[in-house]
Amino acid sequence: MSQNGAGVDLDTSLGYLLKEASSALRAAMEEVLRPLGMSVTHYSCLELLAQRPGLSNSELARGAFVTRQTMNVLLQALERDGYVTRPAEAPVGKALPARLTPRGRQSLEKATTAVRSVELKMLTGMTEQEQSAAFRSLRSMIEALKNPTEAP
Repeated sequence: MSQNGAGVDLDTSLGYLLKEASSALRAAMEEVLRPLGMSVTHYSCLELLAQRPGLSNSELARGAFVTRQTMNVLLQALERDGYVTRPAEAPVGKALPARLTPRGRQSLEKATTAVRSVELKMLTGMTEQEQSAAFRSLRSMIEALKNPTEAP
């Protein structure tokens, strides 16, 4: 129970438990990505570009949960190192759509295998039904927070 009755009881707070799970997942992902010369944000950027080629800096930043400035620095490094390409000039507006290079795809393949191993470890001991229920519950929570049309 929380001290002196104020605040959130961390032992029973679902929000706190979700944050703890998120931190543990990120740490485990960083551990398997580090030997590949990647961070979680680096991996996220490559994965997003593989699934949605041509995303802009802003779209990638939103998808990877980082600031536009952070993503811009990462994209510059990825472009310099040959993992992504961007046009010299924006085809429309200011956005420079990024695309994976063959080197980026090859790097992503290794990283995906490593990240998938972390996810499988996380799900160890859960039945398919439990995994599906957890997925539905998390999706429901996300939707409820994104669409606060009803007051609790």
